[in-house]
Amino acid sequence: MGMITNLELRLENFFSFSYLINIILVLFISFASCKIDNSEVNIESIPIDLTFERFDLKFYNQTPDIIPELKKEYPFLFPTKFSDSVWIKRQNDSLQLLLQDAVIKVYNDITLLEKKVSHLFKHIKYYFPLTKTPQVITLTNNVDYQIKTVYLDSLLLISLDTFLGSDHMLYQGIPNYIRKELDEKYIVSQIAEKFSAYKIPPTNDRTFLAQILYEGKKLFLQDLITPHEEDAVKIAYTENELDWVIKNEVYIWQFFIEKQILYNTDVEWVERFIEPAPFSKFYLQLDNESPGRIGRWIGWQIVRSFHKQKPDVPLQKLLQMPAQELFNQSKYKPKR
Repeated sequence: MGMITNLELRLENFFSFSYLINIILVLFISFASCKIDNSEVNIESIPIDLTFERFDLKFYNQTPDIIPELKKEYPFLFPTKFSDSVWIKRQNDSLQLLLQDAVIKVYNDITLLEKKVSHLFKHIKYYFPLTKTPQVITLTNNVDYQIKTVYLDSLLLISLDTFLGSDHMLYQGIPNYIRKELDEKYIVSQIAEKFSAYKIPPTNDRTFLAQILYEGKKLFLQDLITPHEEDAVKIAYTENELDWVIKNEVYIWQFFIEKQILYNTDVEWVERFIEPAPFSKFYLQLDNESPGRIGRWIGWQIVRSFHKQKPDVPLQKLLQMPAQELFNQSKYKPKR
């Protein structure tokens, strides 16, 4: 009986100790989670008074006598070189009315979109406290997909007719690699990209390395201000395209090294691997499988690698760091 009693006591002590360890682990995990969550809680508590002004609704399907009032309210949308007759004609243009009808169908209720954009600017203010809450204006702009959004300090313009959905009938004839981005899910990342371009000073370094790192810094900033967006959305890739670059990262990097293009200043490399295109131009059989702007992806991974190596470097310093210095300290080396 004594042996059994001693064994029971030992087991009881063991389970008590295990229970204590489990409690400590639970508390530790909870504390760690709280630290992460508290950051988001702090961000969500930042006051943002952001509302969308529906200029598109104020302008279309209205009588011409509204134009003088709108010109006073939105002078920056009415270039003085155009007379009122131009705007009246536009009000009644059949194509413009067709676009506006499509916008109303997709964006009749923009409550969720307002919440998403407010969420974005809460994160922006967290990292850049002096940022002004912009005046947000929605409009239609002849499906000008090169200017889907405009960000200028205290002003944000969103052309809703460029976010109707990639399969929308009005986008027929637009190349697939462009059309895929004409979707509501890209609005927030588009705004974030414009903010990043506004915030990060352009580089005077014309080397290919500097160009891809400039793009990489913008995407890294999106990691911070749009933490809930998927990587595919941030870089405007499909899931298949994202999978392709992840699987082929080491081979892409080998190509850049073997061709000795990192310090090349020839604009050809920018055109082949950074500018928008249906695919990247390795001039190999695999080209058609690759997504465009692949240099942006590599630049992004280099900046991420730097942040992993140097997590304590302040954001502003990282964003302003010369390309060569950032690259040297990143210790970037894609794995097979």
